[in-house]
Amino acid sequence: MKKRCSWCSDDPLYIDYHDNEWGVPVHNDRMLFEFITLEGAQAGLSWLTILKKRENYRKAFDNFDFHKIAKYNSADFERLLNNPGIVRNKLKIKSTITNAQATIKIVEEFGSLDCYLWRFVDNTTIQNKITSLSEIPITTEISDSLSKDLKKRGFKFVGSTICYSLMQAIGMVNDHFIDCFRYEEVKQIK
Repeated sequence: MKKRCSWCSDDPLYIDYHDNEWGVPVHNDRMLFEFITLEGAQAGLSWLTILKKRENYRKAFDNFDFHKIAKYNSADFERLLNNPGIVRNKLKIKSTITNAQATIKIVEEFGSLDCYLWRFVDNTTIQNKITSLSEIPITTEISDSLSKDLKKRGFKFVGSTICYSLMQAIGMVNDHFIDCFRYEEVKQIK
């Protein structure tokens, strides 16, 4: 039996996410945009709820191709608002379109979303040494800075807490518990 972070439920979808994705450094712009979208969609909901809807999100949002999403019109917005497979929150749907447009501007300025995001941690994963849930921060100075900068660039649903969750998801920080079997494995990934 593998020892996992205590927050990981016994749901197979959650276990798969914990064991194979969470904390693994992501450098693909499409995947980074996917995580920005999903973390924003999660606001006020559980991550498991979003994981269960993830495939629906991929289908509804053109597999998170931010170039396509940036061109969505009112018909696309209505289509999404009526899609029972995603979180049908007007502000969250609109934010995905707005964030896609802002992502294109970031790519034009920095060369990639990857270069933009990872510069906040000097392109190196922060290796935390978590032993209990109470030690996991909700926000940090880095997530505060990232949130502030994203908002300045027109992003929505990117508060500091959402940004810290994003940082955890895409491997900017390794917050696996030190006794979790994934801690050392993730630590070795560059």
